[in-house]
Amino acid sequence: MNKVTITKKRHVKRALAQEKPTVCVGKNGASEDVLEEIEKQLKKQEMVKVRILKTALAHEEAKQIAVKIAEKTGASLVEIRGHTFMLYKCDEK
Repeated sequence: MNKVTITKKRHVKRALAQEKPTVCVGKNGASEDVLEEIEKQLKKQEMVKVRILKTALAHEEAKQIAVKIAEKTGASLVEIRGHTFMLYKCDEK
């Protein structure tokens, strides 16, 4: 997992603050389809906002789901607010 500076975290928070989540985690949790979509968006935009639906929270807490997805995608977890979290992954060129 890559490290993110405080400055970069602020940038990501500001950029995604008014945006709606572009990926939703449902009852299947961190399924392969969800992970693929998150990775695709991270490659394209370097950041993504994810919403966890209540059906996914029946088995795990939001923080556990967010940490698991961040680890599996190799992204940094920027912030968790309620059932929504932000990920950032630096474009490695």
